[in-house]
Amino acid sequence: MTVTQRPASSAIQVTRSSEQPSHRRPNVSSVDDSDLLPRAWEFLDLCHREIPDQLGGLRRRWAEVRREVAETGTYRHTRAELVFGARAAWRNSVRCVGRIRWPTLVVRDARGVTGARQVYRELVRHLRFATNGGRIRSTITIFAPDDWLGPRVRIWNEQLVRYAGWRERDGGVLGDPRYAGFTEQALRRGWRPPDPRGRFDLLPWIIETAGDEPRAYAVPRRAVLEVPLRHPEFAWFADLGLRWHAVPVISNMRLHIGGIDYSAAPFNGFYLGDEIASRNLSDADRYDQVKAVARGMGLTLGSDRTLWRDRAVVEINRAVLHSFDVAGVTMADHHSEAKHFMRFADREETAGRCPYADWSWINSHVVPPQAPTFHRLWPNVEVQPNFWLDDTARALARGEDTGTTLRQFRASVSVRPGC
Repeated sequence: MTVTQRPASSAIQVTRSSEQPSHRRPNVSSVDDSDLLPRAWEFLDLCHREIPDQLGGLRRRWAEVRREVAETGTYRHTRAELVFGARAAWRNSVRCVGRIRWPTLVVRDARGVTGARQVYRELVRHLRFATNGGRIRSTITIFAPDDWLGPRVRIWNEQLVRYAGWRERDGGVLGDPRYAGFTEQALRRGWRPPDPRGRFDLLPWIIETAGDEPRAYAVPRRAVLEVPLRHPEFAWFADLGLRWHAVPVISNMRLHIGGIDYSAAPFNGFYLGDEIASRNLSDADRYDQVKAVARGMGLTLGSDRTLWRDRAVVEINRAVLHSFDVAGVTMADHHSEAKHFMRFADREETAGRCPYADWSWINSHVVPPQAPTFHRLWPNVEVQPNFWLDDTARALARGEDTGTTLRQFRASVSVRPGC
């Protein structure tokens, strides 16, 4: 395991401003040779424009890659390429408002880890490292790259820390309804749930590899930092029994760098309070706490014109920010992050790059016109390197079976086409 921390200087040197992005979504498999070499060249050229001091000559490296692809059908990123590629993927993520911190991403190189048990141990280490006692570190752990047969490591979970959803006889769900299907899948994969069951039971990880069938692995609670939610003014808020985990580790997106796919590359920044308060706790198909908070505030729920929903959601946001602050856990608020994004956009333009962004994602859910990002549009174009969410990953995160497992598929294929 190799860990690359933040460089001594986070400045990115650009020697040419005319970046030509690729707008086409990459194939799920990274072994299309006709696609691989052009993407490899595009990435190597980008590396040598932005971090030339960390690399050798471009001509020499290009010759190495072409030779390796001719001999093996793929190529292996150097340490410097992997680190830059992961950071650039974050920089290019149009839905993320916190990209000003992209040069600080800690890259954990776990490409040599392929067994499910070893993957499990690395995920535990990732959580502990990223949590850092509440001083959250933006971190990515990159497992073995896909080969011509596809993924070699796959994590079914949408995030490393999520809560179970228990379907009840009356049609309701105890816990998080979003993960009711995944909860049932985990039980089928051997998970032994807690007894009694509750609203905030940690879901296990379902991990499969080229040599291991999918299996549920319980997440050690001591590796997960959680924050009990309190309100700075309303003492009764604590009686709602709400809490949330400290680190949002996205675990089912495919990292694409220079024609190579890494289907298992869990990564995290830190939470925006709005994500927890306005969505996870407030959405009607999640924890649905808006009415409970409004009643606690003594609001009349009969008419939408009283804006009781708006007032309740604002107080949930206040409670989340207050609780994380009291617990000493890193968290951003939507006003500060909007200002940070404007600085990020200015830096990108100064460096000769276009700050791509999905307007609907980078703006908050609470009074968005109060943030500067609301009043400006950027091109919503996804360039490489980047993170991608595939249909199979979506289905697995919902708890659906997608048919053949990685191990079964590989057992059914013996010879690479054309060999």
